[in-house]
Amino acid sequence: MSNNPTPNASYSLTLRIKIHNKPGKLGEITTAIGRASGDIEAIDIVSVGKDFLIRDITVNAFSEQHDKEIVAAVSAIDGVEVIHTSDRTFLIHLGGKIETVSKIPLKTRSDLSMAYTPGVARVCEAIAKDPEKAFTLTIKKNTVAVVSDGTAVLGLGDIGPAAAMPVMEGKCQLFKEFGGVDAFPICLDTKDPHEIVETVKRIAVAFGGINLEDISAPRCFEIEDRLKNELDIPVFHDDQHGTAVVVLAALINALKIVGKRMEDIKVVVNGVGAAGVACSKIVMAAGVKNIIGCDTTGAIYQGRTEHMNWVKDWYARNTNPHKEKGTVHDVIKGADVFFGLSAPGVIDVNDLKNMAKDPIVFAMANPTPEIMPEDAAGHVAVMATGRSDYPNQINNVLCFPGIFRGALNCRASRINEQMKLAAANAIAGIIGDDELHPDYIIPSVFDKRVGEAVAREVEEAAYASGVARRERTDKDSEF
Repeated sequence: MSNNPTPNASYSLTLRIKIHNKPGKLGEITTAIGRASGDIEAIDIVSVGKDFLIRDITVNAFSEQHDKEIVAAVSAIDGVEVIHTSDRTFLIHLGGKIETVSKIPLKTRSDLSMAYTPGVARVCEAIAKDPEKAFTLTIKKNTVAVVSDGTAVLGLGDIGPAAAMPVMEGKCQLFKEFGGVDAFPICLDTKDPHEIVETVKRIAVAFGGINLEDISAPRCFEIEDRLKNELDIPVFHDDQHGTAVVVLAALINALKIVGKRMEDIKVVVNGVGAAGVACSKIVMAAGVKNIIGCDTTGAIYQGRTEHMNWVKDWYARNTNPHKEKGTVHDVIKGADVFFGLSAPGVIDVNDLKNMAKDPIVFAMANPTPEIMPEDAAGHVAVMATGRSDYPNQINNVLCFPGIFRGALNCRASRINEQMKLAAANAIAGIIGDDELHPDYIIPSVFDKRVGEAVAREVEEAAYASGVARRERTDKDSEF
């Protein structure tokens, strides 16, 4: 089963087929697609001729090669002609996925005189006198820059800024759909951390927040730290903190199911990059004391010298209290929890058998996790992945729209640890104790309650921790 992925919409194609009017032809086509392991989503009639039909058949596959196999299977049927095929994923990206829309009509001279010259001059002067008014009188109030250099895009790696644009556009869509936040993709043609910091600082005047995305480690740590110190608006590296918040939310609920406490568990993290470090930090802030990180060299411990950098040096000083050494297969023995933020197939069933009773496994490598759920079944108490076609998807969209919504609402100067912990608890709290189930520890990304709850709790945490700059009695209409 693990060698046969589930067909899904990301490899969806529409075949336009000319079918000669002979009995049973449609049945032959559907049978051929089924034998090729395609999943038929829709069949539509496009036109009818004297002795033929033209139909559109939409099919889900699991790879580009699988798409070709399905087309070949249909083409081989006598009396059936594949006129053309359309890749539905490429179609939705034609011309990009987002656009700028005017919020007010410009239909009369008076509309124009207020929106632009001469009326706009009065608004400019008001901001010049009081720069804080930019938060109410410009898009700064509700707009986030999604910034990337294209060096660590999804599972694709360093593909460059132009190739990163479709991902950043998608991120902007998610901001709008799930948080009501306007966002714009900014892909920078430089890998120099200093240039990235200086560029973001210079454009930040137009934005209420900065979301860093798909920037490789360890550069991402330096870039984020500098921007947080040098800007007065929230800076959030979603690959680190978004992942960490959702992981903590899932862990809170998974521990309820197995009846264990944060303080008592042993956690093994495989992959000590941006997400792995952030996940480690947030669960430590939530009470975990025994956490061990592993990279391709093995366990990280104080005194290790090979393949280290300044981030791993910090990790070595602050984790692995018993200085365990060896490979991930060595240190996973007796572990209660495994976080995989690394690569496919790095652990196996024997590793699960060596874990503590009722193990929790979050295998988050995408698209193929560290161990497939089918292989782990029967050996784990709770399983989560980063995929949408299995239960318990660890998906950052549960987190970042609500976090920025809450931060923008109260004009927060930063997103701090208290706000991230509040977000994790808000996500976990969506699922009541009576609803918890090994296959339901994290809410659906389409659960509308999530964004609202996260925004509310993040805003409260911002006020409680002193980073909110908007008086609660303020009204946007008062200038």
